[in-house]
Amino acid sequence: MDLKRLSLIATLGSAALLLGAYGFQHIGGLPPCKMCLWQRWPHAAAILIGCMVLLSGKVKLAWLGVIAALTTAAIGAYHVGVEQGWWEGPTSCTSSGVTNLSAQELMDQILNAPLVRCDDIAWQLAGISMAGWNAILSLALAAIWIQVARRA
Repeated sequence: MDLKRLSLIATLGSAALLLGAYGFQHIGGLPPCKMCLWQRWPHAAAILIGCMVLLSGKVKLAWLGVIAALTTAAIGAYHVGVEQGWWEGPTSCTSSGVTNLSAQELMDQILNAPLVRCDDIAWQLAGISMAGWNAILSLALAAIWIQVARRA
């Protein structure tokens, strides 16, 4: 397969994952948590990188696509660990205890609580959450970007 086609597949792959995330949010009614939003940024970067590669022909830029895909895969894998309770996520993603809090501190915690928790699995397919699918598919996209970059 030629470099242009591989670059297009990698670019469209990130576009599809990003559009899928927005579809789950706006059509499916599943608002994203903080970590879900983090996973979107590298896909947006990969789309821009892919457009630059396709329009300029500067295939060495594909290494940036590798970095973007691996970044979102890593965030997705970390998010899976938070969902599974293997480790704690950012404090703004999970609820904290209420012991030793004054009434005012408790009220502040309630009012400032995140709307969507990162440790809750909102949707899954075949036992794999959206974060897990993002990690798996982003690793596949990274492999495609690597093929493009190595052929440069």
